[in-house]
Amino acid sequence: MTLTATAPARAARPPAPLRRRLAKLSPYAYIAPFFTLFAAFGLFPLLYTAYVSLYRVELQTPGQMEWRGLDNYTALFGDEYFWTALRNTFTIGVISTVPQLLMALGLAHLLNYKLRGRTFFRTTMLLPYATSVAAATLVFAQLFGRDFGLINYLLGLVGIHPVDWQSGTVASQIAVSTIVTWRWTGYNALIYLAGMQSIPADLYEAAELDGASRWRQFLHVTLPGLRPTILFTIVVSTIGATQLFGEPLLFEGSISGGISHQYQTLGLYMYEQGWGFFHLGRAAATAWVMFVLIVLLVLVNTALARRRTGKETAR
Repeated sequence: MTLTATAPARAARPPAPLRRRLAKLSPYAYIAPFFTLFAAFGLFPLLYTAYVSLYRVELQTPGQMEWRGLDNYTALFGDEYFWTALRNTFTIGVISTVPQLLMALGLAHLLNYKLRGRTFFRTTMLLPYATSVAAATLVFAQLFGRDFGLINYLLGLVGIHPVDWQSGTVASQIAVSTIVTWRWTGYNALIYLAGMQSIPADLYEAAELDGASRWRQFLHVTLPGLRPTILFTIVVSTIGATQLFGEPLLFEGSISGGISHQYQTLGLYMYEQGWGFFHLGRAAATAWVMFVLIVLLVLVNTALARRRTGKETAR
């Protein structure tokens, strides 16, 4: 009795045209989850907010919508507190962003050297960023207290009278900007450090052979090599400053941004319109104004950076 071996059945393969089509579609299948989530939680809310901004919608009766067209935007631009919030957003953004990025650049330059324990210092740079906004703001609110705050105590040691950090316009904006600067300086420093480490060491060696000092190397090697990274941090900081909300809200616990709205930002103004006055349509219009403002600021920053790059390339 003889046994005959049978070859295992081969799995049926799809035809060649179908395989080629599947190979072309496979990259889209990998990125489909991201775009699905973005459409559900990013694009749809954005478009729905634009739709709501054209109606009169109250928080108590969100199902009752009355067509208003552009009246929400007209009322918005006619509100003096909107312009106050816009001015405060710009002022706080400049006061917090410029020192923040300058200090981050300096810290990154120091951490780029071979220091003893530099891993520890690099890790501690992220501690302020890892701290919650609520915890950091509440601590700084105590530090900037008028009667028993540590800042006023230190100022008193050098003969300066106590400053009312929550009622004064300039003082309150400086206090809020200090919180933002403290939280984000280390984060930007690590971004700059990563950009510095990507600059070829040959450029520094060539500059050193030409007799360039450390300062000259920083100006003519480090800064040009960091230009894309600096542009990125400027854009991100601009977006963050326009959307500033947690720090001014928790600094005094008021959605009006102080007694005279002296540090109310656009984020606080939007929250006040929607959840303070219950005007969801007005709040949606504010959100879209913020979105358009962010887009314009990003385009301006990008255009200025490209123009400067083009001038230096032409040289």
